[in-house]
Amino acid sequence: MDRTLNHSEGLSHARGNAVVALVSLAVVFLLTNALLTVAKGGSLFTEQNLLYVALVFFGASAAMYLAYAVTGVERYIRAASPAMMAGLMATTLAVGHRWYVAGHPPFSNIYEMLLCFVWTLAALTVWVEWRYRLRLVGTVTMPLAVIGVVLIQLLPSEVHPLVPALQSTWLQIHVTLAMLAYAGCAISFALALMFLIKDGVGTDTFLIWTSALGAAIYGGFMTRLDASGGLRVAAWDPAGAHEIFVAERTPLMVVLPGLGGIFLVVMLAILVPLVLNIAGQRSQNSGLRSWGTRSFFLALLLQVVALLAFLVRAGAGRYPSPQAEGLFSTSLAASPFIVAGLAGSVTASLLCLLLVWRREGLESMLPRAEYLDGLTYKTIGIAFPLLTLMIAAGAYWANRTWGSYWSWDPKETWALITWLIYAGYLHMRITRGWRGRRAAYFAILGFAVVLFTFFGVTYLLPGLHAYA
Repeated sequence: MDRTLNHSEGLSHARGNAVVALVSLAVVFLLTNALLTVAKGGSLFTEQNLLYVALVFFGASAAMYLAYAVTGVERYIRAASPAMMAGLMATTLAVGHRWYVAGHPPFSNIYEMLLCFVWTLAALTVWVEWRYRLRLVGTVTMPLAVIGVVLIQLLPSEVHPLVPALQSTWLQIHVTLAMLAYAGCAISFALALMFLIKDGVGTDTFLIWTSALGAAIYGGFMTRLDASGGLRVAAWDPAGAHEIFVAERTPLMVVLPGLGGIFLVVMLAILVPLVLNIAGQRSQNSGLRSWGTRSFFLALLLQVVALLAFLVRAGAGRYPSPQAEGLFSTSLAASPFIVAGLAGSVTASLLCLLLVWRREGLESMLPRAEYLDGLTYKTIGIAFPLLTLMIAAGAYWANRTWGSYWSWDPKETWALITWLIYAGYLHMRITRGWRGRRAAYFAILGFAVVLFTFFGVTYLLPGLHAYA
């Protein structure tokens, strides 16, 4: 028996070394290839190069965290943490470089704010892992960091002089508070998910949530379909590296043929596991839930196909526009949030399948549910005052700049909604003694609203905060 166990441990250790070596070789290859490219001509110490290094290390860290979650092999987690810290260091240098080049803290637009958010998220992940020994928190936060860096590299990165409204010390105070609060909300989201896993929430429930998220993302893309079934995206000027506009804040749209049909098929495929798991949960029919899991895997494969199809179509080519004659170029940089939405849906589905495959193993690797519930509460207890100060600082700054403390700008409104959700969480916990699942659901809902406030409002509900 002992020999069998020792043999099994030896095989696990060998596989762990092999995977770590493979990921390490991939990191070395990617960095060496980039270095050789730069050596042919160009500057080594640039913001884009630093962000590329950050992406490589965050990606390696995410892969190691996922490998640890799948296998429980200690070797993986010992490789994941240094990779994360290397990514954090590269991001720190990118923030410093941006600050030096711009001549002011990098808080003036969505590109710079997202850069600071990724830095704060990685820094808090390092802190939580070190302080509370929560090794699995990076399984959630590192994929978020990877998507964040990819999105950063697609957003416009030109340095522009600060508009008059932003030429204030209150910009630094307001945005610093916002980034700290939002990163804290992201950590509370990861903790709440871990609590629900440890507390025994059914795997089919996670499948339902993930399917609903994917259906919502693809449902949003359906609003961008042309009558011909193509997907409408912004045209791109490759020479000037910017979108083409037909009027102020009105981009010229081109139609990518065939993608509408693909996205529709994917959305319908995502709805299948959603319906099957809901029906199986209500009727306690294990057969329906089993088919729901199988169809979920098929939906994930189709999502990968849709992502690749979009990358190929939008990454290059010239397409017609319903607004003007001729063919116009497009670029992934013209549709960064479509890329982020597609990648986010795939990532969420992969994490959900990880839970399906490794439910018992993940539960055994997590601390007590009560401990995770308490940490979620502590994290929100820190993030909420930061949100409060952020809104107060913004109101004071708005009064000095625009002559009004509050104008019901979409960004202000959704910041208030975010504040109310977390205020509701703390109120119900303190006065009604809410613990456990209801509190975790509030934390998850709060972070979903944070994401919409941060990204969705900027592009869907323009207002006074159009620059952010």
